[in-house]
Amino acid sequence: MQAAARIAHMTVVRVAGIDMVVDLSGAMFWADERLLVVSDLHLEKGSSFATRGVLLPPYDTAATLARLTGAIVRHDPRAVIALGDSFHDRDAHERLSAPDRESLSALQMRRDWIWISGNHDPALPREIGGTVCDEVAIGPLVFRHEPTGARGEIAGHLHPKARVTARGRSVERRCFASDGERAVMPALGSYTGGLNIRDIAFATIFQTFAFTAHVLGDRRVHSIAASRCY
Repeated sequence: MQAAARIAHMTVVRVAGIDMVVDLSGAMFWADERLLVVSDLHLEKGSSFATRGVLLPPYDTAATLARLTGAIVRHDPRAVIALGDSFHDRDAHERLSAPDRESLSALQMRRDWIWISGNHDPALPREIGGTVCDEVAIGPLVFRHEPTGARGEIAGHLHPKARVTARGRSVERRCFASDGERAVMPALGSYTGGLNIRDIAFATIFQTFAFTAHVLGDRRVHSIAASRCY
């Protein structure tokens, strides 16, 4: 079973021999490559629901971009990879407010930015900046939207969450799921739901429940065996 190391108040998870810093925002940082990886931003999910008559507070995009900004400020990446479903639907980029569009453009300045196509946003337009790819391979790692269980894979899509008991009460939090050979990242988006890591989808990816949930707490990441979650 894979465990996380703690270095200078950072939690490091090894994936296929590569040390990745896991950030409380839900991002991952590959320090040697100065590469920040995020997943499932689902920008403009609130406005997408509004078009169907489901009214939600229209602040999810600003909140998600603020969370992303915090991770970028902390790690100062040379490049960013967004692992798909960055926009909640095909037209979401057109509904970005002017301030949110400006915030996104500012984050992209002076760094490479790669958008991985997701099932919600399979055809991203050029005007959002950056480069659009189906997947990206760097060294022993491959970055894609939907996990296949391949060694060295870092993917999103499933929005993993773990339910644990803390101080006598049940708590459910976003988490990274990893067995040291592959990892599934949590959704960074503010309005995203989650799939419990005890779901059969995760057993299919890892071939067992002998993997670790790196649970995002209030102040630090808690590494807990998936078998201890429920």
